[in-house]
Amino acid sequence: MKKALAGPAKRTPKKRKSKKLPERRAMIAAARRRLGAVLTGAGKRTRQADRALAKRIEQARPLLVRWLHKARLGATRAWKAATKRLRPLTVLLLRIFSRGERLLRRLWHTALRVATRVSAVLTPARAICVVILAASACLVVSQFVTYSSVEIGQSAYAGLPAAAPPALGAENAGQAHAYLLVPLALLAAAVAVLGMRRERRGLGRVVSLIGLVCLAVILLVDLPAGQDAGAQSAQFAGATAVLRGGFYGELAAAAGLFIGGLLYYARPCRIPINLSGRAASARRRRRRRRDSSPRKAARRQSRPRSAAASAPASRP
Repeated sequence: MKKALAGPAKRTPKKRKSKKLPERRAMIAAARRRLGAVLTGAGKRTRQADRALAKRIEQARPLLVRWLHKARLGATRAWKAATKRLRPLTVLLLRIFSRGERLLRRLWHTALRVATRVSAVLTPARAICVVILAASACLVVSQFVTYSSVEIGQSAYAGLPAAAPPALGAENAGQAHAYLLVPLALLAAAVAVLGMRRERRGLGRVVSLIGLVCLAVILLVDLPAGQDAGAQSAQFAGATAVLRGGFYGELAAAAGLFIGGLLYYARPCRIPINLSGRAASARRRRRRRRDSSPRKAARRQSRPRSAAASAPASRP
């Protein structure tokens, strides 16, 4: 019989010879012993250093105590000497402060008294009358100030701020309307003086009407006349009429008269007082009378009842 074919021969692995390693536990124990020795030596050294430092401190302690005591005594003496020398200065400063405080208090009380007296004399209506008087004075003064002039070659001097074109034909504000605003201003001043003595709302209407008339004269008469070059335009080329400060001064004064009259008529500074509200608040603040005193209540409780009232009601 034929034999079956045999497969490849199996190789058996060779056994390796293991080297003998040192034991792990012995190595760990040796490392711990070395670490313990190091820590023990470090502890001994630190204790020795602490003992040496404590010994030095104990030796230097009396010296430090004496030095601190001397320093304390020196600081105390210096403080006493400084306070002794600075005491007059501090006393002087305190006296100056006290006198300054007294002076400020006196000034404060004086200012309060003056303000009270001024407020009693200078009422809002009188203050408005003072403004009207000032506006009237400004209107009178503006009538004698140049309000218009004619400048020649004004366009040629446009780029020269330091130079001004020549001015001709200067006129005062009163010349345009024959000084009509002077008597009107005096009349407004008289009405204001009358309003300071007697407070009447109708005087405010009069002042407002005077101011309105002044504004109409200024805008309808002075403004066209001030912007008209007149004969100067025919004589000189480039002649231009320019309004001056007199025109704006009289315009502002007339507006002040008109506004002052309206304020005097409107009385915006008067605060209406509700008398009924005052009476109601006074009633709320008034102490109410008690209905009965404790004695009256005790008397009422101690009164004997009548026989008819104390007898029980009879049942039917």
